[in-house]
This record gives sequence, C-alpha cells and structure tokens, in this order.
Amino acid sequence: MKITCALSDFDFGSIDSDLNIVLYGHAKGPQYGSAGAAIKHEITRSKLNPAPKAWDLLSLALAIVSADLAGHRENSPDGWTREFTVNVSVSDANFWNANAQLVENLLKYLTTDIWSVNFLEGGILPKPDFSSKLPEEDCVVLLSGGLDSYIGAIDLVSAGRKPFAVSQTVRGDAEKQISFAAEIGGGLRHLQVNHNADVPNPENPPSQRARSIIFMAYGVLAATTLESYHSGKEVTLYVCENGFIAINPPLTGGRVGSLSTRTTHPVVLSLFQQLLDAAGLKVRIVNPYRFKTKGEMLKECADQSLLEAHAFETTSCGRFKKFGYKHCGRCVPCLVRRAAFHAWKGTDLTQYKFKNLAIKDEDHAGFDDVRSALIGIAECGEVGINRWLGATLSSDLVADKEELKRTIERGLAEMQALLTALGVR
Repeated sequence: MKITCALSDFDFGSIDSDLNIVLYGHAKGPQYGSAGAAIKHEITRSKLNPAPKAWDLLSLALAIVSADLAGHRENSPDGWTREFTVNVSVSDANFWNANAQLVENLLKYLTTDIWSVNFLEGGILPKPDFSSKLPEEDCVVLLSGGLDSYIGAIDLVSAGRKPFAVSQTVRGDAEKQISFAAEIGGGLRHLQVNHNADVPNPENPPSQRARSIIFMAYGVLAATTLESYHSGKEVTLYVCENGFIAINPPLTGGRVGSLSTRTTHPVVLSLFQQLLDAAGLKVRIVNPYRFKTKGEMLKECADQSLLEAHAFETTSCGRFKKFGYKHCGRCVPCLVRRAAFHAWKGTDLTQYKFKNLAIKDEDHAGFDDVRSALIGIAECGEVGINRWLGATLSSDLVADKEELKRTIERGLAEMQALLTALGVR
C-alpha cells in the first residue's frame, strides 16, 4: 500500500499513491484521510515551542498511525503481514532520508510489517512564540490512564521530581487522565492531544500495533519545550510499563509476531532512542519498571493511600471500548492486571465483564487468552524459562537478559496464583 502524508498545500497529484493523508489539516475529499488536525492548535494554545525535529518526528508518527489504520491484513499475501510505502513531508528531508533504514527497522520490529519510508520537503515548522514562558518541569511522563503510568507519575512526584504529564486523549479515559493529573502532587502540568487519524475504509477492528510511536512522539515534543531542554540539558521521558508486559512474551507457540504487541519492548525503545540520538534530540527514554512485575509495582508504589483510592479506576483492558468501556477480565492485559491486584491486596474493585473465569465455556475458562495463559505457565514449568522464551530476548539490543527472565518468571507466577485462586483449570 502506497501512502503520501503531507500538509494541505502539497501537490498530492505529483506522487502515485493509494491513499493521501492531510497532516495537521482536514481531508480534501472522500478519497483523502487526515491526521493531527487539532495538535498544532493545542500546542499553539499551550504556548509551547517544540524543536523542529520533534515536529518532524510527530509528522512521521502521524503518518505511521494512519498507515496502520488503513492497511488491511486480509489483503496481504499471507493474510497477515502488510507492506507499506510511506511518503511523509518533514522540514529536514535530507536528515530523515539518511536515517530511513533505522526508521524502517524500528517499524518492522514494532508491527512485524514491511515498511519503506521516504521523506519529502515541505513539513510543518511553526514559528516559535517567543512571548511564551518555557515550562519549568524537570522531566516528562506519559500518562495514559492505565495503572502502570499512574503508578509511575505517583512515584516520580514522591521522589521529588516535577513531571510534565502527556496523554493521548482516548474516549473512556480522557476524564480519568485529567483527574489523575490534577490529584497527583497537587496537580501536574498536563498536555492532552489526539492524533485524530481518520482514513477511508479503515481496518476493522483497527490495528494499534504502531500506537507507541505516536505516544513517544508526543512525549519527545513536550520534552523539547522545557526550559531545561532549551538550556542544553538532557530531558528524561518516562515510559512506565511493568517488565512482563513490556516483553509481552508469546504465551504459546501460536502467539508470535504481532499477535503479541511490542509497544514498550526493549528493542523498540532502543531503536527509538537511536533515532533521537541521531536527530540530536536531547531526550532520554527510561522505563523505570522494566525489572518489576505489575504486582510488584502496586506493592512498592510510594503513595499507597492514593493508589488504593484510585487504582481500580485505571484502564488496562485491550478490549475496553468493545465492552462499553468496561474491562473484559479475560484478555492478557486484564489477566496481568487481575493477577497484580491479587498479589497486592487480594481484592480488586475493578468491574469485569467476564469475572468468573472458572466457568467452563468459551467466554470464560475456554477463552483463547485464558487457555494460552494456562498452557504457557505449564510449558514454562516443564521446559524452563530459557526454552520457553525461545528467541524473545535474543536481540543484541536487549540488555540485562537474565534479570528480564527472572521478571518474566515472577510475572507468570503472579498469573498462576490468580488462576489457581479463581479455580481455572
């Protein structure tokens, strides 16, 4: 699939494409898509001055998210792996074309699709607002509305940090994001934006394999607006995710590739960091919980009172929207969440659509993710962690492999304890 993503004044007719995407504007007709229409307005309204290459990175991320939504897996030769050629306008095409291979390697690992990315001149580069005051926050934290990012923001404030919270506005979570940011540390500076990617005839259900690139692009954009960044200091972007889900090991041999998402996998974060370094963007990506299970994050959170009051309000479910903005209780993220609550307090006030997983039918004990969890636990116990993980940690870009293995073992143990307590067999 060939996709061209550029500003509204670009001559889209000059390039042969299957789909044209207007960046930071609105579709020019029924055969066009659009993305990022409100982002420029929100950045301007907030009087923020991002670095030029941070804008370029955001344009790239908007293009990739649009492609991810537009590409239909059923139309690919193997019914799964998609092939994309993406043209995207940026302010420094020479730099980005020189680093296109790095971008393509990142995208390939993130989505398991095949990518060819070409960069065109004519990208967005708003004039700086020199009347604005640079934010005095000392770091940036992604605040999704999920449990891990909530704990991350709490722990940063408790450690004396002053984070700038950044969120992707999502229906069902937007109000939570605002509430969480307002109550942590007496109130955090908070930027909420939405890619608003809209394409004709999107894949249904929509693919979200590439979503982490847009989240991190928001974080980088915010980081480059800080006073400390403009004074020449490196800014830390905290991407908080428990180590088990960050690796997201395939529970069974059939759950490989993009069936197991890689949004915060160490390889993804490493390649993204390489891209930032090449661009001269002084932003350091850190996942402080890469060696913690979700249960350990709950137990060790620095403000237990605040966590107890609101942990159940956070979102973890991979099918949250499908069930009327309610946790399903049976997908892998829900299983990890429920296991963490069980390990923490033994009680969980979260409302689940499928609560009693011991019921012997396809919606409960027989559901694919539940069966995969049982099989994975059994296989790991039988063959050992090294053989069970296979090539999951094989990349040279994955550091501290032994510590990650121990983290995964503890995460599996939390899940096993939950399933045993629920009577799932």
